[in-house]
Amino acid sequence: MDDLQIIELYFARDEKAIKETDTKYGKLCFNVANNILSNDQDSEECVNDTYLNVWNTIPPTRPNHFMAFICKITRNLSLKKLEFKMALKRTPNALVSFDELEAILPDNRMNPDIENEEIGKIISAFLRDESEEARNVFIRRYFHLDSISDIAARYSFTESKVKNLLYHSRNRLRKCLRKEGIEV
Repeated sequence: MDDLQIIELYFARDEKAIKETDTKYGKLCFNVANNILSNDQDSEECVNDTYLNVWNTIPPTRPNHFMAFICKITRNLSLKKLEFKMALKRTPNALVSFDELEAILPDNRMNPDIENEEIGKIISAFLRDESEEARNVFIRRYFHLDSISDIAARYSFTESKVKNLLYHSRNRLRKCLRKEGIEV
């Protein structure tokens, strides 16, 4: 079943929508949650919470990109659960991913005028200009929080190539942010 049909089931308040969402995106949602939480039970709970959140959000929301919509919900719920369970301590994989970006993203305490939404738009535009290979690796690492070895296996790259792609993408992003007047 395609995404538009699933969304229509949500609008019709048909419980089959949840089953179809699970069939099509359950494994992806679980992987997103598990990359953050590193716990199968907590990840399953987040996936189930995702379905409830989607049910409560559609309608009135009609997402343009259903997969991205549910992944974002799963990711946000997983990060909230992690924050709650670990009192702000992240899993090593997530911590490393955030540390890598910390050097290029502005600190809101230092630049309170810069809105996260503005930075998000700049990063989205930056990623659209990146090669498909670099964009996919960047998103897998910093949105899905995949490990370097997982990304390498997914795309049949060496770990060295993944690290190199990420390094150069971060440097180009830093330059892009500076060009937009955002200092780190």
